[in-house]
Amino acid sequence: MSPNREDNKSESDLIANARRARELREQGYREQALKLFPPVCGRCSREFEGKKLKELTVHHKDHDHDNNPPDGSNWELLCLYCHDNEHQKYLLEGTAAPDSTPTTPATHQPFARLKDLLKDK
Repeated sequence: MSPNREDNKSESDLIANARRARELREQGYREQALKLFPPVCGRCSREFEGKKLKELTVHHKDHDHDNNPPDGSNWELLCLYCHDNEHQKYLLEGTAAPDSTPTTPATHQPFARLKDLLKDK
């Protein structure tokens, strides 16, 4: 096997192992959440059953996937669309997630000297 193939294989194995570990972790708290809460999206109130139940996800209110209290106080069930929207809204608003450290605003001003540069032309 060539070095590239070995690198790709080990990279693929690493990714596959990470995905399996995430799925196992998620199954634990997802199963708990489905026992605690009715199968209804907490945002759009859409009900889920049967094969559609897989579209219902567990959202961590504080965005910390390791904070999984047994009483479910950090969880809410959201459909795929509402869950995606919940995470995207922070990007669209330009704000950080509630538990994230605020980022430092950019101070670079790329056009600060533009007027001086255009004066000579």
